[in-house]
Amino acid sequence: MSRGSWLRGLRWRAVHWGLEAAQRAGAVTAGTPAGRRFAAFGRGSIATFPPGSVFGERWITVGEDTLIGAFVSLSAGMVPGQDLGPVPVLRIGDRCVIGRGSHIVAHHSLVIGDDVFTGPYVYITDQNHSYADPDVPIGRQMPLNAAVRIGSGSWLGAGAVVLPGACVGRNVVIAAGSVVRGTVPDHCVVAGVPAKVIRTYVPGDGWSSGPWPPPSSAAPSSIASAAAAAERVEGVAQPADPPG
Repeated sequence: MSRGSWLRGLRWRAVHWGLEAAQRAGAVTAGTPAGRRFAAFGRGSIATFPPGSVFGERWITVGEDTLIGAFVSLSAGMVPGQDLGPVPVLRIGDRCVIGRGSHIVAHHSLVIGDDVFTGPYVYITDQNHSYADPDVPIGRQMPLNAAVRIGSGSWLGAGAVVLPGACVGRNVVIAAGSVVRGTVPDHCVVAGVPAKVIRTYVPGDGWSSGPWPPPSSAAPSSIASAAAAAERVEGVAQPADPPG
């Protein structure tokens, strides 16, 4: 091996050793100063380094054994230091995985259940711009808040967007690139912009494809079961209309 090759190899190892050391030192856990800034940061959870934009930790809770990927932005409030009151506004459950580069932005109430997995670059927010006055720049108009809830056991594909007011049921698949608003019933697959239910599981009848609610030709028991599933999202009564 030539001296030049040996030096290049040495520099390569030094760079990667430094990067690995930074990743270890910069990770956020329950025992680190950064982890203690959160309202709660559960045992076994980790936010990997480097982070995205993170502020408002006092109003953010993270459950146990949750993995938050690199470049994930977590924010509560409009700006750092904003007082949001005594109750956390962003809650992430146990055993979740938040994919690299995702953004979770809360201002009012944003709840992610247990065992929720996301792909990379997912965007979830409970606030959106208003457009009441067409003569005023949209960014200067008062934004609108609407609570968001994502049920336990759900999967959000890469690049999915969850808009204010969305209430996603349990064990739901949101296809990559979908935009979700409104109520999504338990045990279904949604896709598209705006997202539509393309596959649903009805207790006693199994999986079925097509639009939701089922057509009028479906058995009454199937329709009733699907409607009940739509209304039961993390124990909170929800309107039984589908997204879109």
